Amino acid sequence: GSKSLKNFCITWIMVCIALSVILLCQLLLRNQDQSGVIERSNNPLGMIEMSGFICGYISCVFYLGSRFPQLYKNFRRRSTEGTSYLLFALAMMGNCTYGLSLVLRMPATKSFQALYLLHHLPWLIGSFGVLFLDIFVS
Repeated sequence: GSKSLKNFCITWIMVCIALSVILLCQLLLRNQDQSGVIERSNNPLGMIEMSGFICGYISCVFYLGSRFPQLYKNFRRRSTEGTSYLLFALAMMGNCTYGLSLVLRMPATKSFQALYLLHHLPWLIGSFGVLFLDIFVS
């Protein structure tokens, strides 16, 4: 039981890291493709934007991974004793409202919605993913 859960947690973290690396590579390739088609200025905005994506995906992986130790501990003890339910309730409300704020700010035009979702994907995964995991903790 607990060994398989530990293996699942490790596998989940590895999958999240792998997905983050794949998404980052896709973003880098997309950025290179656009630079060949559209002439860009020497504005450092592209590097700053890419740094933001990298930080977002790294944050997403760590944020999702942060709930697995609590899940593992609760499963191993077969108890939630000592868990601060107020902490998880407030975290759940914070993640829900943050994720909803990103979704509700989506542009009205269909052509910009896909780009908007791509730009906000790490934060959407982080907020709604942790919300999903917090349901299991609580």
